[in-house]
Amino acid sequence: MTGLPSSDRKYRRSPPRSPLLPQKLDDDQSFDAHGSGFDGASTSGAVFNLSTTIVGAGIMGLPAAVNQLGLIPGLLTIMFVSMLTESSIDMILRFSRASKSKTYSGVAADAFGGAGSNILQACIVINNLGMLVVYMIIIGDVLSGTSVDGFHHGGVIEEWFGQHWWTTRSALLLFTTFFVFAPLISFKRVDSLRYTSALSVALAVVFVAITAGVVIVQLMEGKIGMPRLMPKLVNQASFWKLFTTVPVVVTAYICHHNILPIENELKDPTQMKSIVRKSLTLCTSVYIATSFFGVVLFGDHTMDDVLANFDGDLGIPYSSLLDDLVRVSYGLHLMLVFPIVFFSLRLNVDGLLFPYAIPIAFDNKRFFSVTIALMGFILMGASFVPSIWDAFQFTGATAAVCVGFIFPAAITLRNIPGIAAKNDRLISWMMIFLAVSTSTVAVTSDIYSIFYVDEGITS
Repeated sequence: MTGLPSSDRKYRRSPPRSPLLPQKLDDDQSFDAHGSGFDGASTSGAVFNLSTTIVGAGIMGLPAAVNQLGLIPGLLTIMFVSMLTESSIDMILRFSRASKSKTYSGVAADAFGGAGSNILQACIVINNLGMLVVYMIIIGDVLSGTSVDGFHHGGVIEEWFGQHWWTTRSALLLFTTFFVFAPLISFKRVDSLRYTSALSVALAVVFVAITAGVVIVQLMEGKIGMPRLMPKLVNQASFWKLFTTVPVVVTAYICHHNILPIENELKDPTQMKSIVRKSLTLCTSVYIATSFFGVVLFGDHTMDDVLANFDGDLGIPYSSLLDDLVRVSYGLHLMLVFPIVFFSLRLNVDGLLFPYAIPIAFDNKRFFSVTIALMGFILMGASFVPSIWDAFQFTGATAAVCVGFIFPAAITLRNIPGIAAKNDRLISWMMIFLAVSTSTVAVTSDIYSIFYVDEGITS
């Protein structure tokens, strides 16, 4: 008797489904056949959706990471992580085809059984849920402001219209949830978000363009000094602190959870490798430009979230207008990134809770129940836990690293289909070593910084 791939086997225990449903949906949680007139996603739409998955809130942490590493090592680190990301995604694509699995968790199940699939899904849920809560917090900060150490930083809506009940954080987040997020997260195909994804990428480019413009003006006026090219090491603690930047860069490239959902909807799935390369090239260019201009502009005054640097005088005409434009464009960018990340979060939560059920896209009651529950949790987290950055440094060093590098490498080393070459094994061992070592040092350094004062690097 011919064995079925383990990712598909679990669905065979499901109640019998209508024979009128396309066979592809038997082992696929994508929604490629639902709805009239859908012939498959275009290459350009897939590039924008994947690019939007990559470029989220992580872009704002990169300038501080590059400043801490020094301009040259920092930019080289971004390019190196981009190459590792392309290798890890290629592993997922090749092993998914070999095992005939349509989901990332299905590939993990084929290699490590149900336990491996559940662990991967849990990591994706932790990573995505953490990112979405952070997105909501940033959106709340941009719109209604935030208070730090007794000082209130006003949001754009509050600055424009004054303090009213409808300009409070809770009211603005509720408004955003019902009138922006609710329509976008109701789509059952990721390709339906291609236009909002294109706009999201454009808004990220707007941020880069504004930052570059400010740098050029200040260079012409002689107001910018030479940025620090190498890290500033004054003691042993400052050396170990460099490793805390790695999770920031790694998190900025996490898109693996949406790779197969995007491929499943493509008109021509053979284009997926080219799509990945184009998306990574676009995002890496945006990351390098953002980091370079951010470090050159703000130097050692670069904040952990560079958006906070656009809360004062930039030293050029129309500074206040540019500050507002940067904050509004970035807030809108995150609003459009949100549904892309939410898409895979919902799929993986559903996979954990209802592993033997039909695909969630074909069960409206389950689809909207899971959606409402997740949005309620995210909204509660963003409304009542306004400062959770330290917690997500830990998730970035654990869940994100597992999703992006440890699982693809482990699946390759396991090599159930027997397609891994010697070079694949070498890259996999390197990924695991770098991921485990840097994450361990990063978490240890974060714990150390909580209990001890570190005068290592000015950041």
